[in-house]
Order: sequence, then structure tokens, then C-alpha cells
Amino acid sequence: MRLRTRVPEELSARVPVEQRGPGLDRDAVRLLVSRGEEVSHHAFRELPRLLRAGDLLVVNTSPTLPAAVDGRTGHARVVVHFSTRGDDGRWAVELRESDGRGTTRARTGTRAETGVRLPGGLRLRLEEPLSPRGERLWWARVSATPEAEHGEADVVGTLRRYGRPIRYAYTERDQPLEVYQTVFALPSADGSGSAEMPSAARPFTARLVAELVSRGVQFAPVRLHTGVASAEVHEPPYPERFAVPEASARLINAVRAGDGRVVAVGTTAVRAVESAADRDGVVRARRGWTDLVVTPERGVRVVDGLLTGLHEPEASHLLMLEAVAGRAAVDRGYAAAVRGRYLWHEFGDVHLLLPPDPHPAHCGSNGR
Repeated sequence: MRLRTRVPEELSARVPVEQRGPGLDRDAVRLLVSRGEEVSHHAFRELPRLLRAGDLLVVNTSPTLPAAVDGRTGHARVVVHFSTRGDDGRWAVELRESDGRGTTRARTGTRAETGVRLPGGLRLRLEEPLSPRGERLWWARVSATPEAEHGEADVVGTLRRYGRPIRYAYTERDQPLEVYQTVFALPSADGSGSAEMPSAARPFTARLVAELVSRGVQFAPVRLHTGVASAEVHEPPYPERFAVPEASARLINAVRAGDGRVVAVGTTAVRAVESAADRDGVVRARRGWTDLVVTPERGVRVVDGLLTGLHEPEASHLLMLEAVAGRAAVDRGYAAAVRGRYLWHEFGDVHLLLPPDPHPAHCGSNGR
């Protein structure tokens, strides 16, 4: 799917909302609501009255890693984006180079056997492309040099000490790691996490979660560790680790059997829960790798609605939005977002896609 809407560059959110003015918290972003082809405008803080008692929010608990670290290959400086840890101990990585503005751009000429020296005495050696689709991401073997700080190839420790969150050119400056953690993030036992923030959940605050719970909205935690997205090509996601625990599977099935709606918070939550669903839509406790790409042809079996950020017109995630809500709803919603000067990307405003609501009393204000 490619949108007909053009997004002006000035609609990129360059800093988190809480840094745009005094007294602002993460939930001070705007919320565009699409119910079928009907569009309304709200503040994100209105979310508790836009949902109903018995609705279920599926949230991703993956923490964000400081996945960007400086390195050298020969005499050249590079930036390594660590994407995903494989079952065999290798890491999927992307090599990038400085663009002279504090961010990075794609690096050309990467090939097998390229070696990269990292801080802390680690060395990477690229072995093979992650996918036949291209040579952006590579499987790399990590080894320790005699100067290694811990005497072993401790990638997670190296990232914690020398890494920083992945940042793209539309942002204004580097931000501390806590800016990229959501209220739902939980540490993994093995230190693994997401290369990029599951950003749809960023506007949630503890206060807003408490209000949602007090109104009868439930939460089902799942986990999907996101890899490095393509800032230039907008290719579909590569295989990613996911887990849907037994308690969450039971809760999702119970809500689907009743009158509640299952609303995924972010495309990562959709990918996780749809990967755990049988053909009949029953969700099972599952963990492992998923290569699922949700398209309109495949459709969704579990999810009724989706809360997500605003994606660029070329983004592959738009196919998932179309699968959930239909092409007309996505087109109309994005046209309204541009007219309404909504902000894009991980620090921007958010979009709630719901099925047409048979209870107009719950629709809330038509907003700005």
C-alpha cells in the first residue's frame, strides 16, 4: 500500500512532547481516531473515555536497547546498529556512516569478511546477509580481543556502556535511553530487547494506565523484540523474536468470546499476537521467531483495533493498517492527519483505528 498523501517535512516530531513546553508529559500528544471512515480529533488523555469497559489493550513489554555504537573498519569510522541476536550467538547488524549532522546514513560497499573494531575490546566479522532481499543487515560473529574488558564477547554489556539509542535524521538531537523506554518495558533475563522503541506505547503514563484500569479496560502483555527498521527503503520487517504468555492468550480469547474489543498497541503487538493465533483466531501461548507480515490479503484473525504512530507513505506497516481497518479508512485518516498538522514518527502523535462504533455515546468529542 502506498498513500496518496504527501507528508510535509515540517510535520516530523523532532523532540519528545515533554520537551516542547513546561508542564507537558508524554500523554500530551494528539490522538486521531478512525472508526471506519469516520474521523475525529482528540487529546491522547481522552483515551480512557474512547474505549469501553471490557476492551483489552495488547502491549509490548520489550525494552529498548542502546543499540547504536561507534566502531572502525580499517581507518574508516562506522556506526553499528545492533538489530537481533540469533540462536547461534551471532548478531544481525547494520553498518552505517556519519552524515555530518549527528545522525547516520546507509553505508555502501559492505561485504562478507568485513571486520569492525568496537569499544571495550570487541570485534565483529560480517559473515552473510540476513536475507536474500538485500545486503543492509548482516549476520556478524562477535569475538573478544585480548584487551576485552570482561574477557568475553559481551555485546549487551558493551551496548550498555558505550551504546546509545538509534536516532534518525528527522530528530533534533541525541536523547537519553529513558526517553525511548515505554511505561510497559520490562527487562529481559538475558538482556535482550528492541533495537528501536515500540513507540506506539510511548504516550502512556502510569496515571493514564491507572485510569484505564479503573474504567474496566484490561491489559495483555506480549513481547516482540523489534529489529532495525530501514530509514531509506521501508522494507518489510525481518524475522523477530516474540512471546505470548499463557495468561495473555487466555485473556485475549476470553475478551474475544465476550463483547470486548482487542486493541493492539503498536504494529509489534499485532505481529506478536497474530503469530500466536490459529486459523480459527484462537490464541495459544507461543514463543520463538516470527516472519509474519500482516497484509490485507492475509487479514487479521484476532485484533479488532490498532493504536499506532503515523507512518510514512512508503512504509510497509501501512499494509497492516489496511488489514485492520481497510484502505478507505487509512486514506481518509491520513488525509485528516496532514490537514490537522499532526506530527509523525516515534515522538509524534498517534492514530487509533477502531471498527465502526454501534454506540455513538462512546464516540467522544469531535475535537479540533
